[in-house]
Parts: sequence; C-alpha cells; structure tokens
Amino acid sequence: MYLECASSRLNASPRASGYLTMRIAARFFISLVVFCSVSGCQMTPSGMGRMKSARSFGQENPYPAFSDHNFSAYCFSTMGCRVFYHGKYDVDDREGKESSALVDEAQLKKLHAVRVGIRNFPPPALVTWQSKDGIHHEAEVDLGRIFKDRRIVHNVDKHAILEGAAVLNPDIILVVNDRTISVYMKAFIPLKSREDPANKYSDARDELVLAYRKLY
Repeated sequence: MYLECASSRLNASPRASGYLTMRIAARFFISLVVFCSVSGCQMTPSGMGRMKSARSFGQENPYPAFSDHNFSAYCFSTMGCRVFYHGKYDVDDREGKESSALVDEAQLKKLHAVRVGIRNFPPPALVTWQSKDGIHHEAEVDLGRIFKDRRIVHNVDKHAILEGAAVLNPDIILVVNDRTISVYMKAFIPLKSREDPANKYSDARDELVLAYRKLY
C-alpha cells in the first residue's frame, strides 16, 4: 500500500518546557513582524534571520512558502532503527533494540522537531530498521519531493488565519511505526482570535498534518 496526501520518543517534560519556550518566542516574533508592517520599521538579517515580509500568511496566500525547516525522526514498534538525515543520525538504535509502541493519536500529537533551521532540502533521509515480524527494511525518504512545492501544509481555514503573520520554520517529522513510514508537517499557524476565549494559548494552531505514508 502506498499513500501520499497533503491533508492530516514521547514528549518528555524537558522537551515540553522547551517547546513552550519556542511557542512564546514565536508569538514575540509574530508580534514584531506585525508591528513592523504597520510602523514601517525594517528587520535586518542580523536581527531577524530569514524572516521576510514576502513570506507571510494572507487570505490570498494561505499556504505560503518556506525556505528552512526543523526535523526529527521517531521509531515505534521496531527491533533496531536508524534514521540518517542532513549529516547525522536522528535515531541510532542498534539491531535488536526494541522501541516502544505508539499507543494512540494523543501520543503522536506530542511529537515535535528538535533540529532547527535546516535549509530546504538536503538529500533524502536514509532509514534502516527491523519491523516486529523480524524483517529488515531499507528506505530513502525524499522530503524534497514530498514537499516539492515548498509550501506550508495545514488544515486551518484561510479566513481564520491572522493576516500578515510571519511564516516560521515548520517542523517536519518522520515516524517509523513497525512496517510503516509516515511524514508529517507541524506548522505554527497564527489565528485572528482565540479558539477558546478562556485559553490565551489558543490563538494559534500547531497540529500534525500527514503529508506522506508508505507501508513496507
């Protein structure tokens, strides 16, 4: 079975706190970009990196382009798993080492990328692993082909997106689960208003969206 679509290690507490810090920093950057667009200030490369006003959300551009991405890989229900991407192993479990099972969808949603600021796109990720049935597998996962249009993938209605908000580097997450490889994007999508008025952190979405899946 082979499926491609552009729709839809557990998150330990240190990672969770780090992720919250990233969310706060993201809101700061977005606020600064909106302020600059109104006041006319300029963002220099030394101050704001590659954030450019041309890469911003809008009703006419609900899926803006991105030029850098963050990445991590995770292995579940495997007996040894290695994922090599952009010069290093994201997962390097020796042969025979059993990984934990992917329990439910809530566990999957907690995954996020750890390596940041990777320029689009290095050569394909090289994945070697042994599934639960003892069969060995090898695969090349070409992220450049999966995201060939270099556009943010999300499920947010374009009318709910904050107009003019900056595009932050999206997370690209590769998941090996027994005999299946899936690739997800998790992008920070600022909203015009809170989805839950009582929750001050509900003014943005950062949900996993499935972009590629293949069964081996």
